[in-house]
Amino acid sequence: MIKRYLKIKCSFLLLWGIFAFPAVGQESFDPDKLFIEARKLILDGKRQEGREIAFKVLEKYPTYPDVLILVGRSYSWDGKYDSASLYFERAIVASPEYEDGYLGYIDNLLWQEDLEKADEILKMALEKIGPQANAIQYRQSKIHYYKEDYATALKLANSVFQKAPKLEGLLNYIQILRRLSRVNAVGFTYDYDSFEGQISPWNTYSIYGRTRTKLTGTLIARVTNSSRFDGNGTQVELDAYPSLGKNSYGYFNIGYSGASFFPKFRFGSSIYWNLPKAFELDAGYRYLQFSETTHIITGSLGKYVSNWWFNFRMNLIPGQEGNSVSGNFQTRYYFKGAEDFISIQFSSGVSPDEENRDFQSQLLNSYRARLGYQHLWTERWMGFGFVGYSKDEINAGRFRNNLNVSIGTEFRF
Repeated sequence: MIKRYLKIKCSFLLLWGIFAFPAVGQESFDPDKLFIEARKLILDGKRQEGREIAFKVLEKYPTYPDVLILVGRSYSWDGKYDSASLYFERAIVASPEYEDGYLGYIDNLLWQEDLEKADEILKMALEKIGPQANAIQYRQSKIHYYKEDYATALKLANSVFQKAPKLEGLLNYIQILRRLSRVNAVGFTYDYDSFEGQISPWNTYSIYGRTRTKLTGTLIARVTNSSRFDGNGTQVELDAYPSLGKNSYGYFNIGYSGASFFPKFRFGSSIYWNLPKAFELDAGYRYLQFSETTHIITGSLGKYVSNWWFNFRMNLIPGQEGNSVSGNFQTRYYFKGAEDFISIQFSSGVSPDEENRDFQSQLLNSYRARLGYQHLWTERWMGFGFVGYSKDEINAGRFRNNLNVSIGTEFRF
């Protein structure tokens, strides 16, 4: 009897062990929860720890597309492009109509500059998902960018911007393409300045021509003529924006004038960096030779947020009696494209790059507000208009009020 009882009890325990323990194990293994945990670790920089958790999920769910893409992205960020490609391929096979797999794969191929394979994956994405997918079309533009076909890349990027202007980094990317795709243009600007008091109005005209070469990048020649202080003078300048890599470019300016209100000789240089998260940073130097020489150290930080661009610039002028500092804050809101925007500007002091200002008078304090609008009427014609008001301190306790109106147009060919 006892033997029979023990046999029944052992059988019961055996059956309970078979059915009960797997049930407990299944309840504790939540692949979605583990995916979130792995994702957090990987984004926090603990990529190997995150991948180990992801691998546990893939052992039980080998076709879980989000986990496959996460592992692929993590390998891409580590520069292990071949390993990343294996997981992106598995993700595409597992979910051929899931957009994220194609996006990750194309990004990985672009980073390793395998443009032929990127083209192949893009065609697959367009076939399975369609060209209406904004992120896919964005990658299509990126492929043309890496091929240095900037005109096509810009056309595609502008098309995406009209449908999805808040796509992260898109506006900053379009600005880079604009700089790279500019070829030939001629333009004209006119500035009218009126003052309270005995100063007669100033009239300033400027014409320029622009082209692009491999050595200099964008190259601009400009002639400016102005009548002010009962005199007339002309300044000639040359600007260059050479490329210093995919995410950096330079600015160089040189100019000469025989007029007293323009610097006899001017020189400027800056280096611009396009940073992650749609930030832009620049640092530079300006040299202005009047009766005395002025040295200026300048720098700015810019940020693209959806349809907005924000920029803050500081200028430092070292002097024997102390340093002079000026600041400029500018923001733009973009409408249908990167050349259709409204601009608002607030500044204190005088910027060396604002040639219509009275920099030669060494103003003690200056405050300015400016509002403007620029619009690309057609593929060839662009126009803009700005109006500004400034309050300038000529000497202690004596201020001069200035109303400025600026208009211009540009023809491209």
